[in-house]
Amino acid sequence: MDDKKYWFTRKRYGWGWGLPCAWQGWVVYAVPLALLLAGPFLFSPFHRPLAFQLYTWAVVLVLVLVCWLKGAPPGWRWGK
Repeated sequence: MDDKKYWFTRKRYGWGWGLPCAWQGWVVYAVPLALLLAGPFLFSPFHRPLAFQLYTWAVVLVLVLVCWLKGAPPGWRWGK
């Protein structure tokens, strides 16, 4: 059995990851939240929409990458 410590568990229903199961996972969720909230102040969505969109996509993609690397292997689940 693999004793690797995951930061995120798989969702009970659906595909992907649920809430973090380690403190590192909570930090990983908090940092992108703060970055996404700061996004409109760094790149105005009205004056620089492309920069704002690229910034938002970059934050989301890094979050998904960290979840993929440090989370349980994702897969479709229908419950327990």
